Amino acid sequence: MAITKEMSIGTIVQNHPQAVRVFLNHGLMCVGCAAARFETLEQGATAHGIDVEALVSDLNAAVAQVAQN
Repeated sequence: MAITKEMSIGTIVQNHPQAVRVFLNHGLMCVGCAAARFETLEQGATAHGIDVEALVSDLNAAVAQVAQN
């Protein structure tokens, strides 16, 4: 299942632990905060001035890479 900007950050991290590195590389450090459980990827990215489309693309690339291995 592809990651979308409507998904919660917490769900993404829970289902795809490799996503943590991508979040950190983009400057989104709140992967473990309380808001991450209910905040969507788009809300978190927007709040931190991060390009949500680039983040979604990189997250899906990381998930695909793990799936290939």
